Amino acid sequence: MTTDATTDMATRTETKTGTDPAAERLRRWRLVLGADSAEGSGGGFAALSGADGAMDRALEALYGGQGDPGTRGSGPREAGLGGSAPRVARWLGDIRTYFPASVVQVMQRDAIDRLGLAALLLEPEMLEAVEADVHLVGTLLSLHKAMPETTKETARAVVRKVVEDLEKRLATRTRATLTGALDRSARVTRPRHRDIDWDRTIRANLKNYLPEYRTVVPERLIGYGRAARSVKKDVILCIDQSGSMAASVVYASVFGAVLASMRSLDTRLVVFDTSVVDLTDQLSDPVDVLFGTQLGGGTDINRALAYCQSRITRPAETVVVLISDLYEGGIRDGMLKRVAAMKAAGVQFVTLLALSDEGAPAYDREHAAALAALGAPAFACTPNLFPEVMAAALEKRPLPVPDTAARPAAAPFP
Repeated sequence: MTTDATTDMATRTETKTGTDPAAERLRRWRLVLGADSAEGSGGGFAALSGADGAMDRALEALYGGQGDPGTRGSGPREAGLGGSAPRVARWLGDIRTYFPASVVQVMQRDAIDRLGLAALLLEPEMLEAVEADVHLVGTLLSLHKAMPETTKETARAVVRKVVEDLEKRLATRTRATLTGALDRSARVTRPRHRDIDWDRTIRANLKNYLPEYRTVVPERLIGYGRAARSVKKDVILCIDQSGSMAASVVYASVFGAVLASMRSLDTRLVVFDTSVVDLTDQLSDPVDVLFGTQLGGGTDINRALAYCQSRITRPAETVVVLISDLYEGGIRDGMLKRVAAMKAAGVQFVTLLALSDEGAPAYDREHAAALAALGAPAFACTPNLFPEVMAAALEKRPLPVPDTAARPAAAPFP
């Protein structure tokens, strides 16, 4: 039983004062390897009791054979979460008691994936018991069409809690980073004193350095232009809502709401599968955006880009962000021609294979390479990196592409 949850659990379990190190190592390995390991260890593993025994039962219920998480006692244990909502709710309570939140979220995700518990999330008492995270939100969004009315409000409350937590974590830095980028992109050569960009001014006037006075005489001042009240940049977020993009849809919706709150940006949010839906009028509430999506289905990137292209009125002042794993079900050549046409018109085009905290995503490498050849490198982006990516796009400078991304030797924006 070697899983992320059990490994993380074992490393987080503190060594007890006075415990023999060898015995402690055996205890941790016993928790990681599961009940079957005791039989093949030659008696090396001691019996578990108390909190260790409770943790072991919770892990066996999920990662062992087939059984019931409600089983208690010292008799033979078999794993499984069965189909009983009360028993599963009790199991959820147990894992929240004995494991940290990060481990709880992994175990919940495994329970949904391995044991088919998605249907039980349609019950209000189950939703109230789970530890909410981005992945749970994705699962709820994929189920919300099938939810009974009694569950929808609870599900919406769960989604809102996650969204509000994400906004608190991401909004301030995003606004600060992009406001700075917008100001820098509006530099003027006759700034007021408080608007002078001293770093750039000094570098531009180094030839006028006077050694005897140890100073630079600035012939040309460079400053930040005050952001005008009118919109300066247009941003279009084009989001693939196929099932594999669930976490990206959640983060993109939150970022969309943050960008829409900035008066210097005119933000449009478009989601697509084989059809295209414009959710711009719901950007004031990212929860409404999320419940306006429909996770699953096919993918027609070409059609989505055609819609986005039709909404561009100021190409040189527009940033288009395509968030997709690039598994195109539409017209591949049409997709690439649209990207090339937008870039030729002056649009800043960004391709994100994922917008999430996960590792390297699965994606269509052939399409990613074709986009990179057009000067639009495709790469996965974490939520923490996204503000920097957007700032680079707004300032028309090279993107901060991670070193692990495949790209041509030089692919800066024109």
